[in-house]
Amino acid sequence: MSTSTNTTPDISIQMEKKSLWKKSSFLKELVTNKALFLMLLPPFILIFINYYLPMIGVVIAFKDFNYADGFIKSPWAGLKNFKFLFMSNAAWQITRNTILYNLAFILLGLIFAVLFALALNELRSKFAAKLYQSIIFLPYFLSWVVVAYLALAVLDPNGFFNKTIARVLNINTIDWYASPQYWPVILVLVNLWKNIGYGIVIYLAGITGIDQEYYEAAILDGAGKLQQIWYITIPFLVPFMIVTTIINLGNIFRSDFGLFYQVTMQQGLLAPTTEVLDTYIYKALIFTGDIGMSSAAGLYQSIVGFFTVLCANWIVGKISEENKIF
Repeated sequence: MSTSTNTTPDISIQMEKKSLWKKSSFLKELVTNKALFLMLLPPFILIFINYYLPMIGVVIAFKDFNYADGFIKSPWAGLKNFKFLFMSNAAWQITRNTILYNLAFILLGLIFAVLFALALNELRSKFAAKLYQSIIFLPYFLSWVVVAYLALAVLDPNGFFNKTIARVLNINTIDWYASPQYWPVILVLVNLWKNIGYGIVIYLAGITGIDQEYYEAAILDGAGKLQQIWYITIPFLVPFMIVTTIINLGNIFRSDFGLFYQVTMQQGLLAPTTEVLDTYIYKALIFTGDIGMSSAAGLYQSIVGFFTVLCANWIVGKISEENKIF
């Protein structure tokens, strides 16, 4: 009995010591790496202000918001804001456009980014590789306003296509901004041109991080260049592909507002093939001033994106446990 009573205090003392040791080790690490923690502080504050603090406003999605009462005192509206969003005549059209465009952006962006990264990696001249990489990456830094006017210079009725290309090819001129059937291809190409450079940088970094001994061993075994790419490079890039794809799937119900609003020059005739959820919310907010509906749409986008990421990660885990994100 005496042994039992003496053991219990000893265990509690040991647990307290472990707890104090953990706390002291954390504080020690904090002091030792204070420069790194200070570097993390600004982005943490930025994320908190821009992403976590606005979550308080989620309540607006369930309220009949008015400016006089604010989001706290405004009366509750239940699911009325969601009904307005989903029962509109354009609900199916904008949902279809949003999903199909994002799927095209994700798939084609992945394929072309990997292909260009592989091609740049094979260039023997470092100067040429850096030059091409800079040229491809440059459009990423352009604003959508600039891109929109570049597109206008080409697609305007008196623009480069109708004045030069159509004349050289001896084909009829096209009024692009009154022809919605062409715009799915136009928007996909413009998005690829602007954003592909970012993906190339990611995959090129992954390729340069591969140990060269793998390639040397493959050459000794008689493997050609295509075999080296297929059996060495691509498998090493798979984790990068999975992470970027899952992250992009999380935004499948969100669209790049600048692409669909600026590049189309807000032409109403193009709405059947260019109207997406974000532009629809913006126009509804401008014309009706209904903040509750726009908040409901934002919440809907976030929830769908969250569960899309969970499902995609679960599927990846079933296929390859080591490649899932969490």
